[in-house]
Amino acid sequence: MSILSYLTYFLAVLTILISIIIVMENRNPSRTMAWLLVLILLPVVGIFFYLYIGQNHRKKKTFIKKRKHDYEVLRQLLQEQASFSQNTYIFKQAFKGLRGRLIPLLMNNTHSPITVNNETKILKNGDNTYREILDAIRNAKDHIHMEYFIIKESKIGFEIQQALIEQATAGIKVRLIYDAVGCWKAKKEFFTAMRDAGIEVFAFLPVSIPLFGSRLNYRNHRKILIIDGKIGFLGGVNIGDEYLGKNPRLGFWRDTHLKIKGEALYVLQAIFLMDWYFVSGEEIDSIRYFPKQSHCGEQMIQIAASGPDSYWESIHQAYFTALTSATQKVYMVSPYLIPDESILVALKTAAISGIDVRIILPGRYDHKTVFWASRSHFMELLEAGVKIYEYQKGFIHSKIVIADNNFSSIGTANLDIRSFSLNFEVNAFIYDTDVNREMTIDFLLDLEDSKEIMLEDHKKRGVSYRVKESLARLFSPIL
Repeated sequence: MSILSYLTYFLAVLTILISIIIVMENRNPSRTMAWLLVLILLPVVGIFFYLYIGQNHRKKKTFIKKRKHDYEVLRQLLQEQASFSQNTYIFKQAFKGLRGRLIPLLMNNTHSPITVNNETKILKNGDNTYREILDAIRNAKDHIHMEYFIIKESKIGFEIQQALIEQATAGIKVRLIYDAVGCWKAKKEFFTAMRDAGIEVFAFLPVSIPLFGSRLNYRNHRKILIIDGKIGFLGGVNIGDEYLGKNPRLGFWRDTHLKIKGEALYVLQAIFLMDWYFVSGEEIDSIRYFPKQSHCGEQMIQIAASGPDSYWESIHQAYFTALTSATQKVYMVSPYLIPDESILVALKTAAISGIDVRIILPGRYDHKTVFWASRSHFMELLEAGVKIYEYQKGFIHSKIVIADNNFSSIGTANLDIRSFSLNFEVNAFIYDTDVNREMTIDFLLDLEDSKEIMLEDHKKRGVSYRVKESLARLFSPIL
């Protein structure tokens, strides 16, 4: 037999073995079929991508170990903070419907307590967000904890870098986690300058080659900033000039971030410190980072984290519950729409049952394949009565959910399989009518800058559009 024959035989055996492994993992059937299709049509590419990004992440020892440690930290924290209510029975009785289901759900699947002494400020777009962030950093008195998916060597990136360096030089404790892939274009010197100033800096799941490696698929998509344990931020805004609308192709950048004061910061701080332990090996449990909170307000908030280290896909389950429990409306904004079958069915079922379901998506793309994969779902959603709008003013990057009149979510999770299953994400779930009202007003204003996709018009789209959608959709379960 020739070498080519041996290679062909070896490739066939390897393809069969991997196919058996995929089937035995009992994945979601659509994802299983997608992987099998890739293996059959593109065996070399399929084998390569499965070995590097396709394996069952929730069974990896690294994430199991992290999950066990994280749950123990949260358990100890909840014991120490007596003001946190953990009685799921009380909430089921006190709040019927949506809140009565969501609050116990997040208590159980993330061990996230419901906090009631909170005040929030919704930050629209990069300019408002960076102004608040820089002001908070420059006024820090004890510590600064920062965790970001993307930090770019840009004008705003250097401005924040210098603010952190100045505070570290002044004796403030500064810790920074950046995602190794999200920041792979940043030069080594960018972070070295911060380390030289006394800032503790760690990359999250570094990979030796940015485009390849078994860790490539598990990215830290969180954006967390905590100042003195008193002020916290999370949401959609990374650190880069494009978030200020300076990308000439994408133009104006519409985004949403959240500033929090109050007891919800205990949980946000715990999430950061658990990630800090994962990247640095340093376990921090000092009360210094959990100061007593003065009265801030009466907003009820749960902070939920999810990722490959979570036993449950907690944010995915929360979105599903919001869709299946709402009685009036569900408004959603996301830069990407690649739902799994459960979210797709929930969206259609809610609309068919008479719920006002509206989704705002970008009218232009930052990732071409994801854009067309998102559009591949339009037909069945429109036929079910879901209203879909494409943002025309620029690029919309917000990640929000508004349901009925007393529930809202702002965070880092997109409406896609990657955010639900693969990325490390964090969302704030807010049970407050005033916040809901403000976010609804913002949503309706964004609708004015959007174009509604009409079913009859969509049916008339050209063949080239349909081909792009169909090809992109084949890869949607693994995007």
